[in-house]
Amino acid sequence: MTEKDRPQKDRPWVMRTYAGHSTAAASNALYRTNLAKGQTGLSVAFDLPTQTGYDPDSPLSRGEVGKVGVPVPHLGEMRKLFDGIPLTEMNTSMTINAVAMWMLAMYQVVAEEQNPDLSPEEVAAQLAGTTQNDIIKEYLSRGTYAFPPEASMRLIADMIAYTVHQIPKWNPINICSYHLQEAGATPTQELAYALCTAIAVLDTVKNAGEVSEDDFEKVVGRISFFVNAGVRFIEETCKMRAFVRLWDEITSERYGVQDPKMRRFRYGVQVNSLGLTEAQPENNVQRIVLEMLGVTLSKNARARAVQLPAWNEALGLPRPWDQQWSLRLQQVLAFESDLLEYDDIFDGSHVIEAKVAELVEGARAEIDRVQAMGGAIAAVEYMKSELVSSHASRRARIESGEEIIVGVNRFESTEPSPLTADLDAAIMAADPEAESTALASLEAWKAERDDDEVTEALDAIRAAAKTDTNLMGPTLAAARAGATTGEWAATLREVFGEYRGPTGVSGAVAVSTAGSAGAELTAVRARVKETGQELGGRLRLLVGKPGLDGHSNGAEQVAVRARDAGFEVVYQGIRLTPEQIVAAAVAEDVHCVGLSILSGSHMELVPTVLEGLREAGLADVPVIVGGIIPDSDGRRLVEQGVAAVYTPKDFGLTEIMNGIVDVIRKANHLD
Repeated sequence: MTEKDRPQKDRPWVMRTYAGHSTAAASNALYRTNLAKGQTGLSVAFDLPTQTGYDPDSPLSRGEVGKVGVPVPHLGEMRKLFDGIPLTEMNTSMTINAVAMWMLAMYQVVAEEQNPDLSPEEVAAQLAGTTQNDIIKEYLSRGTYAFPPEASMRLIADMIAYTVHQIPKWNPINICSYHLQEAGATPTQELAYALCTAIAVLDTVKNAGEVSEDDFEKVVGRISFFVNAGVRFIEETCKMRAFVRLWDEITSERYGVQDPKMRRFRYGVQVNSLGLTEAQPENNVQRIVLEMLGVTLSKNARARAVQLPAWNEALGLPRPWDQQWSLRLQQVLAFESDLLEYDDIFDGSHVIEAKVAELVEGARAEIDRVQAMGGAIAAVEYMKSELVSSHASRRARIESGEEIIVGVNRFESTEPSPLTADLDAAIMAADPEAESTALASLEAWKAERDDDEVTEALDAIRAAAKTDTNLMGPTLAAARAGATTGEWAATLREVFGEYRGPTGVSGAVAVSTAGSAGAELTAVRARVKETGQELGGRLRLLVGKPGLDGHSNGAEQVAVRARDAGFEVVYQGIRLTPEQIVAAAVAEDVHCVGLSILSGSHMELVPTVLEGLREAGLADVPVIVGGIIPDSDGRRLVEQGVAAVYTPKDFGLTEIMNGIVDVIRKANHLD
């Protein structure tokens, strides 16, 4: 075949890796390296204090600074983050929700500083990228919210109105179904709840009156989505085609959008991290490839941007080499294969069409159910409960062996892996100086700024928040004045108030496990009852989420299974200080404290809880810990007094319940 005869290739999707850690300077070096390796867009991971609107010196930030992303408490750190990276030429995705307005403001100001010869309006017109800005899924699955629902939706509407008029190439919101699947959503639920969120956002913008009827099509055209792709890649392909069909239907029929380009379903994807295993982690590579195929094979429903996790994310923080491997997976598919040379290979498939029709029908019914409740905001508690129940069902299928996970519940025998021969070297350790560096940066920043100017800017935000004024203007002024992330969020918290999302645990449906799994649960129930009787009452388990880690799926599933096993469960949700957890243990007179931490802050937070229990006279109450915890850290926690450590390889929840009974009996000298 001559070069002339070769089919014309489509342009590849934007290739990203989700990255950010330790400090802005270290993250900047990583971004430049990844761009030099052929990455075509940036995807910024912020640390939990930044995501939830706290500065590094907040008590809630302890142990969390620089752990799951980069700390950006002020404009100076945003400058360092993008030093030498021309923002008017870059496509940047920022995974930020509660404080999305603040991050976009600092991003715009840095771009203005990079281009002093252009007016702010000219700079804004050139910026391209995405702010995730989907607060509803934060209440349902991820937990990095800062303000109550109505106030959060107001911030989203203000941002959308601003970007449509001032930053036309920016996607102001990325409706995120990714974390819904991580929280247990079936494909039907992922479709329905994401689209209900989009409806809620568009209705809010329409009702706010900041965008004219003529410009409303532009709002619809700038809505993007961020989805999850699981390993069932045929089903995932059909899910994406269903998304395309339903979005076209909603935007046409509900909102009257005439331009087909404005109705296009535009989405980026991060393939499923939930399905990555600690056991035989080399199997994660083929899982990632299969998941990538689900969002690239179908031309008519192909992702516009793709970022892949690394093979070792169930073990800890990936190294630059691991991220490079994931980038190369994308590049081989896009540039070596012939995937981009053909029209949609699924058109005309009866199998695909039947599955798409089934998903569309199921999603329509669930959308109608949520809309009948008053829409996504009103139905948050219902949707959360449904997700917890779906996740419990999935866990039960894995434990019973009905759902096979290679290397976990089937084909468990393995040769030693050279990839994990040295577990501590197979992941990147978090920078132990990240927190002190961030604190020093914050102190220096505050010393150099004009405090009167900052106070005036924050007062303007406070005043505007009490009216219908678009908050983007005052927020930009505060960024230029030198306000911090925590100060901006604290000012809005004063006006909007605090909020705690539903846990979904009390309404979750208990799962009946069949066969041997059911017999195992029955046996554990008997041990729980017997041990409680020996101790003079029902066994009480406190499930605690210390720090800012909002990944509550594991804690929720432990709480649901513990309840099903006969424990009285105390679970107050996310974002608790160690002191609050100790106070709850005292007040509830619990027999065991279980801590769930997935952010890497276990070595700071767990010892604080242990010390608090000792000071409260509860040194004999055993503490167990679950999370992504390297072996060396697990050993240190046990040496400090933790009774048991559970990691992702410990997938059997009923077995864990049995272990908790063992721990309680040992602590009370019953054996």
